[in-house]
Amino acid sequence: MSDSELYKALVELDEEKVLSLVKRRLEKGEDPYQILEECRRAMTTVGEKFEKGEYFLNDLVIAGEIFKMVSELLKPKLEEGRGKREIGTMVIGTVQGDIHDLGKNIAKILLEAAGFRVYDLGVDVPPDAFVQAVKQYNPDIVGMSCLLTSAWKSIKKTVERLKEENLRDKVKIVLGGAMVNERVAEMVGADAWTNDAKKGVDICKKFVGAD
Repeated sequence: MSDSELYKALVELDEEKVLSLVKRRLEKGEDPYQILEECRRAMTTVGEKFEKGEYFLNDLVIAGEIFKMVSELLKPKLEEGRGKREIGTMVIGTVQGDIHDLGKNIAKILLEAAGFRVYDLGVDVPPDAFVQAVKQYNPDIVGMSCLLTSAWKSIKKTVERLKEENLRDKVKIVLGGAMVNERVAEMVGADAWTNDAKKGVDICKKFVGAD
């Protein structure tokens, strides 16, 4: 896949060019999901540059802010044709021991566009924070994001805490992230898993009877 002008502009942290390109492409009627995917790839590259020492923490922050602005531009287009009806409530967060949030943030954009009310707990979220959020927001679904195998134990502990508080049967649990799979879902006792944000939305819609 050749790198698009938008991809290159985001990797280069050129805010003005990124926003201009997104606006122009939306005006032309281009698929907002394609634009989002190009930005996702660019953000992944930014993360890789950070890990190699080519970019610094400030660069990550700038990229994150640009991505947030792009998300705001895309959201109305993603919502078109879906109506404004709220179809369900979700609590999402990256589990304790993991601070990756790109996949979670993309999932949040798509879930909100699909009609979910989403409460985002952020990253490195301890089990008890998920428990408290379930008590406070009474969600239909809890989404846990994880990109590190070392954080699998946090997922398991969170599910165990929900059981201890008699909350497990009240919610569906969906895992997301590149390092989750069917084996992990079975091991921790989740209801579903995905490493594709769009598929994740379909799973969640099915759980609330809105597919």
